[in-house]
Amino acid sequence: MDDDASSLAAPTIFILVALLQIIPRYFENQIRSGGAMSSEEKRLRAEIKQLLKEASSLTQPSTFAQATKLRRTAAAKEKELAKYQEQQMLEMKSSYEPYMKYVTPVKALIYLLLGVWFWKYPVAAISKELVQPFGKMLSWKSGATSNDKIMVGIVPWLILCTRVSKLICRKINI
Repeated sequence: MDDDASSLAAPTIFILVALLQIIPRYFENQIRSGGAMSSEEKRLRAEIKQLLKEASSLTQPSTFAQATKLRRTAAAKEKELAKYQEQQMLEMKSSYEPYMKYVTPVKALIYLLLGVWFWKYPVAAISKELVQPFGKMLSWKSGATSNDKIMVGIVPWLILCTRVSKLICRKINI
């Protein structure tokens, strides 16, 4: 490989691996969070809030029955809201589900293709002093040697990129 392709290989592979980690997590979070709140959900929440507010304002013994009735109505609305949210969750999950089952095979295929493509070529070159105790481990199967630099192989680079991108996903709550 020439120097230009080799210098772009490491960041390109990192970006690809990071996207392979971020995109599925983003869709999983969308499914879990339920996406944006619909107008029906907003309406139900507002009704529940209003009913509970009215019920809490009725504190006299003579208005106890009326307050209880309002609380029961609010509880019924909360059940209706929960049913609506569950229905929305199922709809959203069913829209993403066919695609989510292909995520792991696609990741494996891309990792395999990158491994085959860069098996004998270094992905990056790092100063020996920078990675002193881990030099041999990072240059595993890179096929190239240099006196003042450690040539990073594809397997250690993929492992490192995967770990770093998972850490980034965790830190930004994706």
